[in-house]
Amino acid sequence: MFIQTENTPNPLTIKFLPGETVMEEGVAEFKNREQSLVSPLAKQLFQLGDIDGVFFGSDFVSITKEEKADWTMLKTRVMAVIMEHFTIGQELFIDGQAPSDKGVAEEDDELTAQIKELLDTRVRPMVAMDGGDIVFDRFEEGVVYLQMRGACSGCPSATITLKSGIENMLRHYVPEVLEVRQAAG
Repeated sequence: MFIQTENTPNPLTIKFLPGETVMEEGVAEFKNREQSLVSPLAKQLFQLGDIDGVFFGSDFVSITKEEKADWTMLKTRVMAVIMEHFTIGQELFIDGQAPSDKGVAEEDDELTAQIKELLDTRVRPMVAMDGGDIVFDRFEEGVVYLQMRGACSGCPSATITLKSGIENMLRHYVPEVLEVRQAAG
């Protein structure tokens, strides 16, 4: 197995590509050791130390390191853990069930459904290329709140992405959208 790596716009995050499917559908994010307990791979990655976040996409694993950590040694250790996981064919999640995203739901009003659909079809595929994800949180009084995940979380370019890219696109297609903000959390 050969694992490729790609830098992301976030200098603290590297995207690892194992050359096979990581998540059949959706994404999963782990911000700490406690959250990682449902995934053997995420748990092992956090056990390396110096890891601030683990994010699973369709064909990649994004790792965010602690600011003080150095990628020189950490990158090799991360690659070894990922390689071992996929080589032995270990399950990604203990119960086989991945955490689910909030997609378009039956109870969503028409505007919320339209916003989620635009995010799912036009935004999320683009930010996944950079090792991250952007997820709808809520729509209140003309403001769309989004959660930044993976490489997008803490990225220096996140504000520009939200304001210049996503906000302009949403305002074009959904005139009721006045602004886009990052959700707390």
